[in-house]
Amino acid sequence: MLSAAHDILRNQSAPENNSHRWKLGLTKANPQLHIQLLVDPEPSPEPTPISHNSTSRYDCNPVSTAAVLLADILPTFIIKMLAPFGLHLLPYSPRIILCGACAASSFLLVAFSQKVMTSLSGVVLTSISCGLGEITFLALTAFYPSEVVSWWSSGTGGAGVLGALSYLGLTLVGLSPENTLISMLGIPVLLLATYFLLLKSPDSLASQRDGVLETSAQQPLAAGESSKPHPNFNQSLSFSDRWNVFKGLLKYIVPLTLVYFAEYFINQGLFELLFFRNTSLNHAQQYRWYQMLYQVGVFVSRSSLRCCHFRYIWLLAVLQFLNLGFLMAEVWFNFLPSIYLVFLIILYEGFLGGAAYVNTFHRVAVETQDEHREFAMATACIADTLGISLSGALALPLHDFLCQSH
Repeated sequence: MLSAAHDILRNQSAPENNSHRWKLGLTKANPQLHIQLLVDPEPSPEPTPISHNSTSRYDCNPVSTAAVLLADILPTFIIKMLAPFGLHLLPYSPRIILCGACAASSFLLVAFSQKVMTSLSGVVLTSISCGLGEITFLALTAFYPSEVVSWWSSGTGGAGVLGALSYLGLTLVGLSPENTLISMLGIPVLLLATYFLLLKSPDSLASQRDGVLETSAQQPLAAGESSKPHPNFNQSLSFSDRWNVFKGLLKYIVPLTLVYFAEYFINQGLFELLFFRNTSLNHAQQYRWYQMLYQVGVFVSRSSLRCCHFRYIWLLAVLQFLNLGFLMAEVWFNFLPSIYLVFLIILYEGFLGGAAYVNTFHRVAVETQDEHREFAMATACIADTLGISLSGALALPLHDFLCQSH
């Protein structure tokens, strides 16, 4: 949805000729040219050059792509804020079914939408699926071997690359945005099939655990063994326990929040303003390449945990803010000669964000007591969502200021 944000806003911003603008908008950059092509069928004696919006050197949309970001993140933020206090009452299986249903509905709603608000409603359904799914699967990592955190992080990075690359590739080969989104309907089906048919369910693990504990209680421990407690699937921590665990997580939550604030301020606040006219890529194509390269950087770093660990998350936050400052200067002064330099910076930006994510959850998993791990993993994921929400709120006025002043 974030990869499609620029297209959603640009090609549905006017009420008239919505369906035609959506179908033609990805191949033509000037909205006025669309209307001319529809109204005047007479061919021009000379080819008409495709010019960008002359009202701003940034070729601005009427609404910032941060609007799509907020629709994509605020429901997730609300779910993650409320989840530690009551989500454990809802079993895992109904949560996964709800995730799949919301994801499929979002693809259909955005694909057939002709108004921005309808599309944003579809993005909200995506956010519900994402927020509920992330907090559910991170909590589930407490019941599997510790290596699953690394594979989870790598999988989320791979999902980002798959989503951005598939949208970029399918639109490049001429598939319409509607058909591109409809082609994604197989993903929610794979999610449900994987959880219910492939993954060993937590209930079966609990039964095995109870049987092992019952047997081991009747046998003496071998030399060097310790009676390590297992996570309790049904244990309800007191409010005092939850508060103490939360306070212990702040040393990871705060720097990860800062990393994601800077990261998504760049992604949804600056990407659409980093517009180069001296390239064969039009504005929409540039935006899609930014999103795809960012996801590649995230995937590489989220898959690096088995190679290297990084304890100092705050240092990654400092480096990400330096990225933000540099790209903000580029937006304002326009001093970089080539878009390929921005490509490298965006790749590096994604690498920092992915490294912060995977190392944060690795530290939480290994440093948290077993009986607290399920709650800790589910709670720590509020950090990235909080940072993304704040960045989206600030990116909206930045977009309006820059587009009106230039």
